[in-house]
Amino acid sequence: MATPLSAARLLAILKAEGVKTAEYPDWRTRGRDAATGRTFGPVHMILNHHTAGSNSLAVVAKNGVAGLPGPLAHVHLAKSGLATMCSASRANHAGTMAKNAYDSFLKESSTHPAPSKSSGTVDGNDVSYGIETENLGNGKDVYTREQYDAWVRINTAFCREYDWSAESVGCHKETSIEGKIDPRGPVEGYGTRGRFEFTPDQFRKDVAERLKHPASWSPPTTTTPAPAPKPPTTDERITALEKRVTALEKKES
Repeated sequence: MATPLSAARLLAILKAEGVKTAEYPDWRTRGRDAATGRTFGPVHMILNHHTAGSNSLAVVAKNGVAGLPGPLAHVHLAKSGLATMCSASRANHAGTMAKNAYDSFLKESSTHPAPSKSSGTVDGNDVSYGIETENLGNGKDVYTREQYDAWVRINTAFCREYDWSAESVGCHKETSIEGKIDPRGPVEGYGTRGRFEFTPDQFRKDVAERLKHPASWSPPTTTTPAPAPKPPTTDERITALEKRVTALEKKES
């Protein structure tokens, strides 16, 4: 039974993973449980989103949008890599999930099928933590290096706490029956990697790699320098000299 974490524990696991955190006012008591008559949990996965806007912290944490009250996620992740705590309870982020897609994350399958409404549906807000990452979602806006690193850390923190594999890490477009496209867009870089396109599979690989290390670990940010060349041996120097002498003799003749 994966019981939702207390607000204090949720904050603690992110800090332990090296995530820079902030707390939105009243986040510890804000949620959608009482208003909907539903209960948050048990939880079985993390669901990742892009905000499809900028300066969206207040929208995510409290205000919501037309027809969808806040909070819209448990964590808002800024371009700077700052994770702001928005809720420790049920949040309006996941909507209705296709059961076939949800089941693949529940069972930590190595593959995740395209969401099919005919398989049945699950209320995703009951069973998943939501991360809203600041990005316009137009396929051009870049996730910064600091932001992506924090994103990997946040997802890893949940997996580490619950003893989940990286296959419990999902993206909204992988579960939604409404044709959601998030997250998408270019990433500035991560570790020794330069610019690349965000994909759920690569994201899970980065989480899986981080899970192999302690929470205090940071990925290397520079390539390993090439070893210094060995000085030539005496025979190699003599051979090189003979070649130069032979070349000069040919030139003079």
